[in-house]
Amino acid sequence: MTNEQTSPSVAIAVAVGENFAIGKNNQLLWHMPADLKFFKQTTSGHTVVMGRKTFDSVGKPLPNRRNIVITRDGNLKIDGVEVVTSLEEAIEATKNEEKPVFIVGGAEIYRQALPKTDTLYLTTIHHTFDADTFFPEIDRSEWDTISSETHKADEKNKYDYTFEVLKRK
Repeated sequence: MTNEQTSPSVAIAVAVGENFAIGKNNQLLWHMPADLKFFKQTTSGHTVVMGRKTFDSVGKPLPNRRNIVITRDGNLKIDGVEVVTSLEEAIEATKNEEKPVFIVGGAEIYRQALPKTDTLYLTTIHHTFDADTFFPEIDRSEWDTISSETHKADEKNKYDYTFEVLKRK
């Protein structure tokens, strides 16, 4: 018997524009109910890890999920949220979890997490957006596409979009 702790699998859930845009002025660039539903279904029952600015933009802990917020302010207290000061600390706090832990933003947390990520739940909104915040470009040669579903814009979703699940090779 070994005392070695195993780490949970790390997944990223992100929606990007075709130019990898994810936000502007700490706000999402689109309102896509289909993507919100996909995000909720994908992350529900799991731990979600996000930066403080992302948490501030959401405004409250995400229901039916363990919420961990990364901030430089180690004294910050938020009801219903675990506060840590680094991605490493967040991953350490989840080391006994059997289900994947989801990184859900923002840009700097995504940048740090991408090399540690096993699975990418990627929504591509088929439009180029004016943004000030971007997801790191993905080297597709490092990933296998597990599933891909393309949808047309409709009365509720202004843009065409694709849901993909990518696994690191």
